[in-house]
Amino acid sequence: MASTLLRTLTRSSNLGWNARSFSLVTSQITNHTAKWMQDASKKSPMELINEIPPIKVEGRIVACEGDTNPALGHPIEFICLDLKEPAVCKYCGLRYVQDHHH
Repeated sequence: MASTLLRTLTRSSNLGWNARSFSLVTSQITNHTAKWMQDASKKSPMELINEIPPIKVEGRIVACEGDTNPALGHPIEFICLDLKEPAVCKYCGLRYVQDHHH
């Protein structure tokens, strides 16, 4: 998808961009993607985040910020935990589940 967008941008002559300035970026995108696709010994980012067990929360709603440091996190996301399966943050992929104390 990124390479399609890049090709579209380089073809747009009315934007005043030079196609030569994007040639290095195109090769970097291709090489980066190939790195994840070919090396089976490395885990993808989603595989790494899925290794983290769901976080147990006492309330019905959790506020996910991705990290305790605001500079490293993401916009605050309020997640409802009414369903039985873990709820997933749309920004970082962390999973949350309601911890029932009965």
